[in-house]
Amino acid sequence: MPIRPENLHRYPRDWNEISARIRFERAGGRCECTGHCGLTHPGGRCPAVHEQIHPDTGSMVGLTTAHLNHTPEDVRKTNLLAACQLCHLRVDHGHHRVTRSLTLAARAAAAGQLGLLPETTLTRTEPPTPPRPTRGRARAAALHQLPFPEPEM
Repeated sequence: MPIRPENLHRYPRDWNEISARIRFERAGGRCECTGHCGLTHPGGRCPAVHEQIHPDTGSMVGLTTAHLNHTPEDVRKTNLLAACQLCHLRVDHGHHRVTRSLTLAARAAAAGQLGLLPETTLTRTEPPTPPRPTRGRARAAALHQLPFPEPEM
């Protein structure tokens, strides 16, 4: 995931090298999620592989590096997780909800609108885990593989 310009100063200068080591040396180019995202993966680990079609979403996988504690300054190996886009977004879901709520409240306050909830009531929540079929699951088709009807003459 791209780093926002306003957060760039929070990452170490050698972030690209650290991220590459986690994604390709430690993880071998495969998502390391073993349930951090709230999903139960077949075989215990997410099957998504970098630059291949994701088995669940049908999109091309771009392996990312997630901070488990959502703190970019903390680059300890135990805090970093090589993750596909799906797992990374699910790991960050609760953090994004809280951050978005705080941002919207700050914008409203700057515009002179009173807030409804004090900031202390905002807590991180995890998304509900959707049910996953266990057997006979058809592989998701990529958009370019979908059949299109022939034009009628």
